[in-house]
Amino acid sequence: MSRKIAFKTLGCRLNQFETDSLASEFHNAGYKLVDFEEKADVYVVNTCTVTNQSDKKSRNLIGQARRKPGNALVVVTGCMVNSRKEALESHNASTCFIENDRKSSILPMVEAHYRGEILHPDHMDPDVFNFKPADTTFHTRSLIKIQDGCDNYCTFCIVPFVRGRAVSRPFEKIRENIQQVLDFGFREIVLTGVNIGRYDHKGTNFESLVEKILDIPGDFRMRISSIEPDGYGDRFIELFRHPKLMPHLHICLQSGSDAVLLRMKRMYTLSEFRAIVDKIRNSHPDFNLTTDIIAGFPGETEEDFRATCEVVKDIGFSHIHTFKYSIRKGTRAACMPGQVPEKTKSERSGIIRVIGEEYKRKYRSSLIGKTQHVLVEKTREHVSRGYGELYVPIEFRSPDAKKNQIREVKITGIADGEDPVLFGTPR
Repeated sequence: MSRKIAFKTLGCRLNQFETDSLASEFHNAGYKLVDFEEKADVYVVNTCTVTNQSDKKSRNLIGQARRKPGNALVVVTGCMVNSRKEALESHNASTCFIENDRKSSILPMVEAHYRGEILHPDHMDPDVFNFKPADTTFHTRSLIKIQDGCDNYCTFCIVPFVRGRAVSRPFEKIRENIQQVLDFGFREIVLTGVNIGRYDHKGTNFESLVEKILDIPGDFRMRISSIEPDGYGDRFIELFRHPKLMPHLHICLQSGSDAVLLRMKRMYTLSEFRAIVDKIRNSHPDFNLTTDIIAGFPGETEEDFRATCEVVKDIGFSHIHTFKYSIRKGTRAACMPGQVPEKTKSERSGIIRVIGEEYKRKYRSSLIGKTQHVLVEKTREHVSRGYGELYVPIEFRSPDAKKNQIREVKITGIADGEDPVLFGTPR
């Protein structure tokens, strides 16, 4: 009888990619993938530590896994392990903790456990790119890891401490990975990493990498995951004219105040960010721009916050991922004067969320009457749902639509709710 394994992932798409790879590897080794709420022999929690809320969610999931009935093996990995391993181990003696650079070795560790052997994580070879292409994933699109780590050291960010210095994957390995997932039948790939705009391997920078990938033969679409507003130029924006490259970017702004950006040690000014947006919009009017905003960074005044509100309105992001500033031990911002009260941070993040919902609906409503090619992610009772080129959720009714199929849909309306789905008619 095959053993059952359940995964739970928090945080970024890089974590999602690594979980997909692990899940596929366990599936191919004969394990049955089950929901995290079900009874399993192994529970894997892939943690995040970017905020205090992430830590809280990670701890809760670890606790849930350890309280499951039976004698299940609990494996915890991800960024929270890198930042708090000693504290976690002191409270969870029966749980196995695997740091990021050894995450790809979880299968042999689990297999050794069931053979009655002990394979200590420190004896595994560290390799942040040693993840096999996933043929069985939790997503319709396939994530492609091109880079890991970051050298920017923004004053609020713990990621460089838990993911390490920036390192780029060789193009030959990336191409091989892409070809394998295309052979598996995936129609869409997503480039992911910690700071992908800073990709640099033996003279190939990020722009050149994207261009090389677009030249790979095959019928597929490509997306770019979250990216910083630096490390690339006009050539990158021009590449969005290519039919394979989907017109959506999640560009991290964080604040609309130059004074706050300077204290954050961001690598750009507000005018430089706006210049990127203007170039994109001038070249591609319907281009979908989304972003991150941190509310209540140390020293953020009411004037700074008002400036951020005006900037996000002026740019008109179709989605804003809003964070309350969270103190991360070991970062420079944790020691800065002018820490903003929790109540004020909550009020400001709430205001940004309201603005974000308003402009999300405004952007999506502007697409009514237009046509999108929707990659179907799920179908139920003749209703299909997926994402078009602009990475906006679209539903349509069709008796013959199938998962992983691309269908042309004319958008005819928008639903109610906080995350308004567009609906349309297939053509």
